[in-house]
Amino acid sequence: MCAIDVGTIDFEREVLERSKTVPVVVDFWASWCGPCRALGPILEAAADARDGKAVLAKVDTDANQALAQRYGIQGIPAVKAFRDGKVVDEFVGVKPKAVVERFFDDLIPSEADQLVAAGDEASLRAALDLEPGNAAAGLALARLLVGRGETDEALVLLENAPRGFQADGLAARIALTRDGAVPEALAALDAGGPGSLDLLLDALPDAGDARDDVRRLIVGELDQLGPADPLARDVRRRLAAALY
Repeated sequence: MCAIDVGTIDFEREVLERSKTVPVVVDFWASWCGPCRALGPILEAAADARDGKAVLAKVDTDANQALAQRYGIQGIPAVKAFRDGKVVDEFVGVKPKAVVERFFDDLIPSEADQLVAAGDEASLRAALDLEPGNAAAGLALARLLVGRGETDEALVLLENAPRGFQADGLAARIALTRDGAVPEALAALDAGGPGSLDLLLDALPDAGDARDDVRRLIVGELDQLGPADPLARDVRRRLAAALY
């Protein structure tokens, strides 16, 4: 299958829903567009070469003007990649074959990424064997190790990982554990208790020298929850009030 023709009626099913299981690349084109005719075969060859790991859909902008407007198409060819129902990458105009190939490759999870998604310790270690610099694998494995008290190896992983709120938070958590600070809050966090962030917030005023580590740990946990999480929004507001 080189490509599927998609319109307004079936876009939801063929692109948005399908993209929850496999990346979908959408080519917004028109029959009168010379550059579109030049890019089309390059896109089709790239999709075919990936043997079902990515799907190519074509939207005729003349016949589906509402879709073109919905996705802000101002020039064609316009190519948008969908994953989990959302646009995750895009480009406009004709691109060389090598650029198109990289575009597709970036959409398809590597073997290491698939192992990270599995989430168990053996898979995470296998991912790091394949890609020693895989930040997601290192962070996830460090979190597992911290949870069971193996902080030495966790620190090595964090030192080799790119800096970020979650890595910084885990390092702070290790420091708090070693200093014997806020033990009740850390125990609740280890147990996955829903009130662990409340306990960490409550501990802030009397944390003394450990105050910054408590703050870093809270920020790291909020980053893991994500900005859209209702709990994260509430805790972020309360954290700002406690600090300032």
